[in-house]
This record gives sequence, structure tokens and C-alpha cells, in this order.
Amino acid sequence: MIPDLNVNFAGIKLKNPVLTASGTFGYGYELADLIPLKRLGGIVTKTITLEPRAGNLQPRIAEVASGILNSIGLQNIGVEAFIKGPLEKLNKLGVPVIVSVAGAAADEYVETVRILSGQNGVSAIELNLSCPNLKKKIVCHDLSLMRDVIRGVKKVSGIPVIAKLSPLVTDISELALAAQNAGADGVTLANTYPAMAVDVRTFKPKLSTVKGGMSGVCVKPMSVRCVYDVYRDIKIPIVGCGGIMTGEDAVEFILAGAAAVSVGSSSLVSPGNLIAIIDEIENILKSKNVKSVKEITGIINEIRIA
Repeated sequence: MIPDLNVNFAGIKLKNPVLTASGTFGYGYELADLIPLKRLGGIVTKTITLEPRAGNLQPRIAEVASGILNSIGLQNIGVEAFIKGPLEKLNKLGVPVIVSVAGAAADEYVETVRILSGQNGVSAIELNLSCPNLKKKIVCHDLSLMRDVIRGVKKVSGIPVIAKLSPLVTDISELALAAQNAGADGVTLANTYPAMAVDVRTFKPKLSTVKGGMSGVCVKPMSVRCVYDVYRDIKIPIVGCGGIMTGEDAVEFILAGAAAVSVGSSSLVSPGNLIAIIDEIENILKSKNVKSVKEITGIINEIRIA
């Protein structure tokens, strides 16, 4: 028996639940010579903004124990150049494309999505609401602001809108429920965790911005908890991410409630890990005689805790 890995995520048909994570896979087409991109469930691009951004000064990536620190600063070529270049190449890959979007103001989110929604080959939008881009605040930490962004985007978007949220809140379920009520078609849980590292040889921070976002295997248990908590309280689907290095990691997120997963740091270590994760998910389901990945989504939530 070959398990069915197909997933319908908010109307987006994925051949399997494995996506790339925004910011870790370039615009999505650059690794076409290294791995068979058609095997992926979908590609989430690096974050696109209305105008080009140069990003933060170097150094802006630092390897640390069990993870990676980054402070890229949303470097990108801007939406118009993205449409004329990367998007045309992405359209030839034959996989769903989810474009990550951010803005320096709410109206920039809306305008960027308006432009993208009119383009062929964009399957969905992932709103980056969990980086400090809007007046140096994390958008989703301001519920009123987050609602304004989601509602504004939904008015101009003819495709599904996924809200990528920050784990740095007291109640992640409340945040996800607010995103759902504002009109989001799905949520991504969760973005990076704030951290820093110091080089004891130079007595200087390892990042030019001093602090950055932590990703990698060390954050997985915290992100799995986010998915578990939110699954019980919302009706829209969840993309789980954070520290997925193997198929077992991916299945852990799915059991907790993720309909799909996005893989980031693992693909930086080796792009081939993405394909290995897909194969391992299939093998795990075979070993458990599970017919479909949908059968196991969220089943941990059925366990009664004494």
C-alpha cells in the first residue's frame, strides 16, 4: 500500500505536505539543478516587499549550537522585479507557489498583495506578520494592526491568505483565532525565536544587529507545542514549522495538528533533505498501515490527559 500524501490546504492542492520555509530557499527556483523541485508539495518564496530592500549589514547569519541565528532584514528585489524574473521561472516548475509578503506599513502589504493576486502562478499569499518591519514592531503583537492588515489584504486577494505568526505571545491560540476571525485562510506556526550570540574572540556580537531570529532543531519542541495548542481552537489549517530536520520531525508536527509543514534550516544544511523528508513521511505511514496523511493530522489532540 502506498499512502496518500495529498493535502488540500485552504483550497491549495498539494501533492504532499512538505513546503519550503520562507527565507531559506531563495525565490524558489535557484535549486532546480540540485533537487527535483516537482516533488515538493509547494514552494514558499522569500519575503517580497513593495519596493526593493537591501537588508541588514553583514554579518547577518551565525551558526550556533543546534541552530542558526539570522537577521537578514528582508532583503529582496521588490514585487515588480519578482514578477518579471523569479515568478516567470517559478511558473515553469509545476508546483504551487506561495509568496511571502511583508510591508513597512499596512497599505504596503495590501498593495503588494493586490499586484501579486493578478499574476498567474501565485497559489497563495503568506503574510509575514512576525518580523519587526512595521515601525520596528512585530505586526501580530498588535491585534488591531494585524486585523487591519489581514482584512485589507483579503479585500484585494482572490487567492488564499496564510498568516505567519510569532510564538512570542502569552497565548498563541488567541493570536491564531484573531487571525482566523480577521479572514485568514490558514496560519503558519511559528516564526523564529529571538536570540543572540557573542564571539568571545572578538568581544563582538555575531550579528550586526546584535539580536536575531533563532531557527533550527533546538526550537522544534516549542513550535510543536504552538501547533498543538492552536489546533484545538481554530477551524482553518495550520502549516507547522521550526526545526524540522527529518520525516519523523514532520510527522510529529502533523500529529500535533499541522496539515502541512515548511522546512527551513534543514534545507540550508542540505537541499536534498527536503526530498528525504517526503520519503520518510511515506515510509512512516507505511510502517503504521496508515492510508492517508490526513488520517493522522491532529490525532494527539484526541488523547485525554488525566
